[in-house]
Amino acid sequence: MTVQVRFLPDDITIEAQAGEPMLDVAKRAGITIPTGCLMGSCHACEVELEDGAPICACISAIPAGSESITISLYTDLGW
Repeated sequence: MTVQVRFLPDDITIEAQAGEPMLDVAKRAGITIPTGCLMGSCHACEVELEDGAPICACISAIPAGSESITISLYTDLGW
């Protein structure tokens, strides 16, 4: 299933497959999501879904069941 993924604040939209790793989709869109441990422990890659739920992009995939999702990136000057 194809999902339209919109990244904010850059307002970039790209097509992805449900189940595709979120970091791969962001990279294809030309977006860099900071990473640390790549295991979801350090939360350097934390992003927010449109419902406000924070998730770690390094261990997350594009969810199935929606035609589109919006992912908000954080700007953390500490990373």
